[in-house]
Amino acid sequence: MSGNTDVVKGRLKEAAGALTGNENLREEGQTDQAVGNAKKSVQKIVRKVEKTAGKAIDKVKDAAK
Repeated sequence: MSGNTDVVKGRLKEAAGALTGNENLREEGQTDQAVGNAKKSVQKIVRKVEKTAGKAIDKVKDAAK
């Protein structure tokens, strides 16, 4: 699942747990949200690394010409 999906799923679980008084479900929802936010952070870092690596490769190619 994507980070956004985990966050939404977590919010729904947390709300359901709060409405029903189910503390375990509420906590599970909070955990799902934390996992989703972590995934989003990692995805953002990966995109930045890919972009930076691409620029470095282009510079090496240009220098080799």
